[in-house]
Amino acid sequence: MKIVIDAMGGDNAPSQIIKGVIDGLPSCNAQIVLVGRQADIEAELAKYENVDKNRISIVNASEVIDNNESPVFALRRKKDSSIVRALEIVKNDYDAALISAGSTGALFAGGLLLCGRLEGIERPALATALPAKNGASLLLDSGANVDCDVKNLVEFAVLGSAYMQTVFGMENPRVGLINNGAEEKKGCNLTKEAFQALKQQSGINFCGNVEPRDIYDNVADVLVCDGFVGNTILKTSEGMGGYILGSLKTELRSSKKATFGALFVRKSLNKLKDRFNYEKHGGAPLLGVDANIIKIHGSSKSSTVQFAMIQAEKMISGNVVSAIKNNVQKILSVQNKSE
Repeated sequence: MKIVIDAMGGDNAPSQIIKGVIDGLPSCNAQIVLVGRQADIEAELAKYENVDKNRISIVNASEVIDNNESPVFALRRKKDSSIVRALEIVKNDYDAALISAGSTGALFAGGLLLCGRLEGIERPALATALPAKNGASLLLDSGANVDCDVKNLVEFAVLGSAYMQTVFGMENPRVGLINNGAEEKKGCNLTKEAFQALKQQSGINFCGNVEPRDIYDNVADVLVCDGFVGNTILKTSEGMGGYILGSLKTELRSSKKATFGALFVRKSLNKLKDRFNYEKHGGAPLLGVDANIIKIHGSSKSSTVQFAMIQAEKMISGNVVSAIKNNVQKILSVQNKSE
């Protein structure tokens, strides 16, 4: 198996991307393919002298797609970009996975155009695991599709259900629709119509609307929304987590008594820190495309890359795309029979 990494994607590329690869080598057995400007990659690798680099190879890509570029236009114009070359490698290869911190739009569009979508799915979605009281809840879409229609939201529910069945082993995951109220008639036209469509969708376990304040209480296993709402929730959660941990750190250093008391709860505080630290949860798989693709945060540092490598290896060894493909078809077949 091989893990293909966009070495030029993200705010901290290639230095933090390469460092993450080096740090992650002991934790995985896959071959690593670094895609990007060869000279830049080699210069970074040269900084690590006492590391076995036999599992690392380089695919040269002379161009980089910027976040400010039109994704589709950039894909057509920059065919030698790191994202395009990396997608070409994982296309039609379930024994490979791609990790990128680069342009979300380019990765999404490239995944559709180059790798194709799963049968029955119109729009893939980014799925992010959110920490909750009793295990994680899956939020999708978390940023790939800003504008959605009802059909897209239903597809996200199908994809999320299939992923939770496949990866988390849940037989009948509960699906909730993110809304500004729990009542059936709450929300905008999109969420009102989506509520009725999800209510009638066979093959998924729809449990109703979920207010944002309840998403960490495990009221649903799959949380469905458009990419604008999902990305807002994700970034607000990251910011709030950082604020809480920062405030706690300040208070614990505010006096000798507080610092002394912190020694007794150090282990618990470290566990809390890990729960809020998105860098240690890997990335968001792009569900609905016919390939193993993981999107990590644009500001990702080495630790995120390291954990994403573990996640990628699990996706490959678990045949996640094939399993999701089968589960999606089962869910959709139930719907077809009921119509």
